[in-house]
Amino acid sequence: MHQIYVDADACPVKDEIVRVAERHQIHVQLVSNSGMFGFHGHPLVTQTVVSDGADVADDWIAERIGPGDIVVTQDIPLADRCIKKDARVLRPNGKLLDKDSIGMTLATRDLMTDLRSSGEITGGPRAFSKQDRSNFLQTLETQVQAIKRA
Repeated sequence: MHQIYVDADACPVKDEIVRVAERHQIHVQLVSNSGMFGFHGHPLVTQTVVSDGADVADDWIAERIGPGDIVVTQDIPLADRCIKKDARVLRPNGKLLDKDSIGMTLATRDLMTDLRSSGEITGGPRAFSKQDRSNFLQTLETQVQAIKRA
């Protein structure tokens, strides 16, 4: 059975993921560097706390993800790794990343990193909105239904 993997430390849509998983009876792996409250004992949710360190949670997810699984992450390099394993990748704002879009997304990320480090850009991304949450729910539901049909 396919699973939903969540890069959970800063994920703003964990509750929404669990609601969709309950509706479709899909297992959820919440992976983080610190413990989380709210999902202990949930029959569809496994919480995995990995050791501190750069990319430890990403490595854990990338080692286990498989074709047809879904990953929810804001981390573009992790998204790229998962896409290469034929997983479906969603950002918390509902944007679907795939083989066609990941190259440009990686290039944009690298450009923005360079601009921030040179002081050209000092602000971060816009705040997470209700519309982002709604877009995410719609995209996740669509992806889960597509996996079930496949």
